[in-house]
Amino acid sequence: MNIEQARINMIEQQIRTWDVLDQDVLDLLMVVKREQFVPAPYKNLAFVDTEIPLAGGECMFTPKLEARLLQEVKVKKHENVLEIGTGSGYMAALLAYKGRHVTSVEISPELKALGEKNLANYGIVNVTVELGNGAQGWASGAPFDVIVISGGLEVLPETFLQQLKVGGRIAAIVGEAPIMSAHIITRVSESAYDTIKLFETNVKLLESAPTPSHFKF
Repeated sequence: MNIEQARINMIEQQIRTWDVLDQDVLDLLMVVKREQFVPAPYKNLAFVDTEIPLAGGECMFTPKLEARLLQEVKVKKHENVLEIGTGSGYMAALLAYKGRHVTSVEISPELKALGEKNLANYGIVNVTVELGNGAQGWASGAPFDVIVISGGLEVLPETFLQQLKVGGRIAAIVGEAPIMSAHIITRVSESAYDTIKLFETNVKLLESAPTPSHFKF
């Protein structure tokens, strides 16, 4: 396989056609080598439009989903980012190139070790991987400029909103399978938030994600 040609094909055929037109994002996908964050048995799937399996039944988002969320959350160089769900470390690496510092929280010790190893091998030093349950956010380091939740949520806990700076953005995929929606939520003041629905999708729920009450009163 011609890896560089496969990377270009991924960008041109999957990502650009999914309304990812920000040249900085497209350039970054050439710089951060996705195949180096994919588990060895699945290297040949690094550029395919599919979720890639990780330990413990987890998976990497598809390339176009990663790229679209990265584009829409608009990380700036001075901003501090919280990521929930480190996985392979690839999304953390992309965020690290865009922002000042990334705190990435992973509930699985095995995936924490994988993410840290991949990031270290890639020479990325502005990511801190924390072991813990981030399904209700992460108070340490809050408030953040940007929060990216790398897993689905049936409901977005209020704690995430509280951990966001005014002007900050959250990228979250919310809903119940098979119909979930990706949203960008912007904190516009101490008490007000704007929400933009980007697209419908279906991803695996974040481990330990809170479930809404289905009781009717």
